[in-house]
Amino acid sequence: MRILFWGVRGSIPTPVTPQQIQAKISAAVQRITPKDIASEDARERFVTSLPSWLYGTTGGNTPCIEIKTDDGTEIVLDAGSGLRVMGKNSVKPADNHYNLFLSHFHWDHIQGLPFFDAAYNPDTTMDVYSAFPSAERLLRAQMAGPFFPASFDMFTKNLRFHTVSPGVQFCVGSLKVDCCSMSHPGTSYSFAFTENGKKFVYATDVELSQKDFDRTPQYTAVFENADCVVLDSQYTVAEAYQKKNWGHSAFCYAIDFAVHWNIKSIYLFHHEPTYDDKKLNSILLAARWYAEYIEHAEMKIYLATETSEIQL
Repeated sequence: MRILFWGVRGSIPTPVTPQQIQAKISAAVQRITPKDIASEDARERFVTSLPSWLYGTTGGNTPCIEIKTDDGTEIVLDAGSGLRVMGKNSVKPADNHYNLFLSHFHWDHIQGLPFFDAAYNPDTTMDVYSAFPSAERLLRAQMAGPFFPASFDMFTKNLRFHTVSPGVQFCVGSLKVDCCSMSHPGTSYSFAFTENGKKFVYATDVELSQKDFDRTPQYTAVFENADCVVLDSQYTVAEAYQKKNWGHSAFCYAIDFAVHWNIKSIYLFHHEPTYDDKKLNSILLAARWYAEYIEHAEMKIYLATETSEIQL
């Protein structure tokens, strides 16, 4: 399966500010030496050799991840503002069929749906999966007047809702799907997708606690021995203490969790909206250092960034 990131930020969309761009330019200029501008090739090499937090950006769109399976099934995980970008840039499925999985209904996870172009195409078919029986009512509410000019009824009529149950495995195309509930205000749900022996887990919006390390059947089915997990790691430890019961985790707790469940690689996700690219890069480095400190340097740790992709 192929996994693409279109929105990785938590809570609210956060465009790069003019001040942040100016700081990036200033930091890049300070690194230039005469040999770096001696030729066009030298300039290109210099630019591409810059640290990732200078050369690019983590991204400011709220959660949306796309999965393309080997048999052509199209999966979309959450409908944050990244869904709008996905709709305009991703290769559309050949059959115009989308399977949308919603972890929960906080605004940052549904606010992109009214801007998803494919939803208005009468030829589009959409199957919406969530653990909330009221899913359709909740999605309709955000498009009701006076909140949005276009009503939910303008969407394709080929729209079906499915309520999933934790602990009950089901299939979508070639994927086996498991889900479990997580600790988050109003509850959020994590999903595991397995194809050809590879397991990918989407676990956004969770405030990890001791119970999340219990080997219950539901947690075991979702997390154990996963090849890759995209996991909420919005805070530093200090912020996690200050924002107890806000529903998010510190990055080091996320590492502990991945180690406990024998997960091979982890993508830090749902980034704090007040963190700029330099801060997020420092968190990535701290997470890798922490993995070494607890003697799990073999774990692969990445920062979820917009337009990046995973191949499992």
